Amino acid sequence: MSGVVVGEDGLARPAWASVDPMLRDYYDTEWGMPVRDERGVFERLSLEAFQSGLSWATILRKRPAFREAFAGFSPDAVAGFGDDDVERLMADAGIVRNRAKVLATIQNARATLALREDADGDLAAYVWSFRPERTPRPRTHADVPTTSPESLALSKGLKRKGFTFVGPTTMFALMEAIGIVDTHLVDSHRRGTSGVWPN
Repeated sequence: MSGVVVGEDGLARPAWASVDPMLRDYYDTEWGMPVRDERGVFERLSLEAFQSGLSWATILRKRPAFREAFAGFSPDAVAGFGDDDVERLMADAGIVRNRAKVLATIQNARATLALREDADGDLAAYVWSFRPERTPRPRTHADVPTTSPESLALSKGLKRKGFTFVGPTTMFALMEAIGIVDTHLVDSHRRGTSGVWPN
């Protein structure tokens, strides 16, 4: 096998998911599994934006605090945030206190609400409409792409609809996280488990 680490439980995982128990649990139970509801997609889009320039482990550790601070990532609630909420968030040591990302999350919530009136459907339906015809089949971490034509198109489409912090790399990470593409390594025990793509 290449590119994977076999754990004490006999399961093969990529190196990033093989040591830290939190990352291992996230990898085993959530990453790459289909998320098709609006709130779920909005949460992950928001967290991917906050992750930009940071490690995913940092965001994952702060996820409970993010959920509390952003009203469970209800787009309706976050869209109503005002200046007082921005200052509250900037004083919250439990989250990543980046004003541009906080403002982007509020803007993206408002864009999510506007998208409901669009012919393309809600945020989840719109994001899933960029599912490619095939998914990568990486054997090593080096084989995993960081962008795709579809993530570039999704990025451009969301920007046209008023979203920010949705670059093509961030959007590819979102597509990986919610199962639109399967970038589990070929020898990983999770390969093909989403039900979206064959093994």
